[in-house]
Amino acid sequence: MLNDVRRLLALPDRSFFLFGPRGVGKSTWLRQVLPGAPRLDLLDPVSHLALERDPGTLAGLAKGLAPGDWIVIDEIQKAPRWLDEVHRLMEEKPIRFALCGSSARKLRRGGADLLAGRAIMRHLGPFSSAELGEDFDFEHSLRFGMLPLVQKDRKNAVEILEAYLGTYIREEIREEGVLRKEPPFLRFLPVAGLLNAQMVNLQNIARETAVSRNCVENYFSILSDTLLGEFLPAYQPRLKVREATHPKFYWFDPGVARAAAGFLRESTDRAFLGNALETLVFHELRVRNEVARAMREGIGPRPIHYYRTAAGAEIDFVVETRKKTASSPAHVVCIEVKLSERWDPKWERAMRDLAADRRIRVDGMFGVYTGRYALSRSGVRVLPVREFFQRLHRGEVF
Repeated sequence: MLNDVRRLLALPDRSFFLFGPRGVGKSTWLRQVLPGAPRLDLLDPVSHLALERDPGTLAGLAKGLAPGDWIVIDEIQKAPRWLDEVHRLMEEKPIRFALCGSSARKLRRGGADLLAGRAIMRHLGPFSSAELGEDFDFEHSLRFGMLPLVQKDRKNAVEILEAYLGTYIREEIREEGVLRKEPPFLRFLPVAGLLNAQMVNLQNIARETAVSRNCVENYFSILSDTLLGEFLPAYQPRLKVREATHPKFYWFDPGVARAAAGFLRESTDRAFLGNALETLVFHELRVRNEVARAMREGIGPRPIHYYRTAAGAEIDFVVETRKKTASSPAHVVCIEVKLSERWDPKWERAMRDLAADRRIRVDGMFGVYTGRYALSRSGVRVLPVREFFQRLHRGEVF
C-alpha cells in the first residue's frame, strides 16, 4: 500500500540536519524513525510562540533525557538563532538532535554555522522508484511527478500540484519576505518551469521576464535555497574541444516544474516530456547518491554534471566516481537519456568520443530510453527506464 512506503534513507547515529522541499515527507519519516522523541514543530504557531517567549523551552525538553536521546525540531529555518541553544545542549548532555528544514536560506542569512560540523547533512526528496516498487507508475510520474501526496492520490494530481505551488509562494516567499516585489517573480516562475533541464542564460531570461539580470539570478537562488531546484554544472575535463560552461537548471520534481510552467491542465509536447524524463533520472541519481553516501561513511556524494561541447555534442549526466590525481585520470560514468521507444546509435557518439580520450577513464556508458528491451552495444548498455532504475539502486551503475 502507498500509505506504507518505506523510505530508503536510514536514521543516522548522530545529530543531523534533514533538508528537503516541502511536502516530500520529512516530518512523516521522522515520526516513523523517532516515534517517542520530544518534538517542536516551528510551523505550529503555539510551539513557535512558546520557544520565543521562553528561552528555556529546549532545556526543559532535554531535562528528563539521557545522553544519546533524541529531540526533533521541525522547520528549524523558522528560528535559526536557536541553533546556539542546540549547540549548548549537544555539548552538555550530550543530546542528539534531528533538525528538519525546507530551506537553508535563513540559516545562512542568520549567521548560523550549522553547528560547526557537529551535525551531519541528510537530504530527503520525493518518492523514488525503488521506494514505490511495483506501485511505480512511469507514465503518471513522468507527467505529475513523485510527490507523496500526488502518488497517494493520483486522480487529484492536478489540484494537489496547483495547491502545492500556491503554498510554496505563500509560505516560503510571502511569509519569509525574500522579495521586495512579488509580481516580477510570478512572471519568472512560468519561464523557469519551461526551462526545466535546460541551460540557463540569465540575460535571455531577463529579457523575456522584463526584469534585470540580477533579479533573475536572485530568483534562481530563491528556488535553489528553498530546494525547489538545483543547478547541474557543466563537466569540464579540459580536453582539446571547447566545452560548455553554462549550468543547467533542474526542478526537483517534474510535476512541480509542470505546475510552475502552467501546463497542468494542458497537454505537453514531447520536448517538455523529454525534459521531465531527464528530471526523473536526475532525481533517482540523487537518491542513489544520498543512500550510497550514508553507506560509505566519510565519503561524500559523487559529483554529477552534464557534458556539452561547443559543437553541440552532449551527455546528459556524467557521474564522477573518482577524482583526477597526479598519477591517474578522473573516472566517470556517462548516462544518455532519450524519450524514445527506439534507440538510435548516434546518441552514443558523445559518450564514445569521451571514452576514446586517454585523459579520462569512462568506467560505464548507459543509454536510458522508453523502449521495452535491454540492448548491449559494444560497451554501451541501453536499458528501459524501469530496468535502469532497478540497476541503479542495486549499485550496478555507480
